[in-house]
Amino acid sequence: MSAAVLAPRSALLPSLGAVYRAQLSRARVARIPLLFVATFQSLGIMVMLRGVVSTGSGGSARDLEAARAVVAGSTVLVVAFVALNLLAQYFGRLRATGGLDHYATLPVPAASVVLGTAAAYASFTVPGTLLTAVVGCALFQLSWVHLWVLALVVPLAGAALAGVGAACGLLASRQEIATLLGQLGMSAALLLGVLPPSHMPTPIQWLRDLLPSTYGVEALARTFATHPDWAAVAADLAVCAVVGVLSLALATRAYRRAATRM
Repeated sequence: MSAAVLAPRSALLPSLGAVYRAQLSRARVARIPLLFVATFQSLGIMVMLRGVVSTGSGGSARDLEAARAVVAGSTVLVVAFVALNLLAQYFGRLRATGGLDHYATLPVPAASVVLGTAAAYASFTVPGTLLTAVVGCALFQLSWVHLWVLALVVPLAGAALAGVGAACGLLASRQEIATLLGQLGMSAALLLGVLPPSHMPTPIQWLRDLLPSTYGVEALARTFATHPDWAAVAADLAVCAVVGVLSLALATRAYRRAATRM
């Protein structure tokens, strides 16, 4: 018996849009709890640290650095919770339950599945990141002038973290390991992103430099200065972009590998 002829694969962009809309619709029911948990966590961290960090005219330069790190780190943590932690769990569950079979039978490129799912999950972080940044600026008396940079930080840091999260979920041999990797990644984003690097030992600073979310945190923190170093901000965002491309490419390769083994 001759093999059935499958329909030709769709182009990347139309497939990406279709996957994005499907994932957005599927996750719509869980959107409010998702936003609440991710945002409440970051707001709670800022409120807790507000009691130990001085701001305003009575604060030192070290306190000002800490305030910028707390607000920027807590804001990007919302992205890490969704794009890294939840995406690792989602793809780990798909692989463990055979859910990849559904996508493998569709005439869509592997990249569109990974990118569309990552974009849908990252979209849920936008309200939470904006609210966290605004509340953080009010709590720590930081400037609101350059918060427009979130329009760059969220998608670029989100792409980098989503690629890592998807790769963890697709490469993990068991669903429990994917969940563990996602939790460890989010914990690293919390512990290494919220505290300023000058407060850390040198080996921890090196470890912090390996974390993709670090560069999103640094880019946002720099914009709270009176006269931001825009060249340094652009460099941090460029690192996020490069890591995003590489991590999403790795996730796409991992998806193809996992789908062929189903």
